[in-house]
Amino acid sequence: MIEQQISYNLYGTEGCHLCELALELCKQAEIGTQCSYIDIIDSPTLVELYRISIPVLERLDNNQTLFWPFDLQQLQEFICGTN
Repeated sequence: MIEQQISYNLYGTEGCHLCELALELCKQAEIGTQCSYIDIIDSPTLVELYRISIPVLERLDNNQTLFWPFDLQQLQEFICGTN
């Protein structure tokens, strides 16, 4: 049986230091290649949804979201579905 990789969207914007930290945590948790960075500034809808919440990580298989602040342990629990 082939294990399916889960994809993620990381919502942020240019110049957001916290977004850079979240992306680094994604790399540490070894989901960096499965994670698409979405700049919210390109979408009025995303700006409305996330403007004061970024960075936000969305798990695309179940549409769960993880809002900042989160640490590596919380991220790993989110990835495993145990949060």
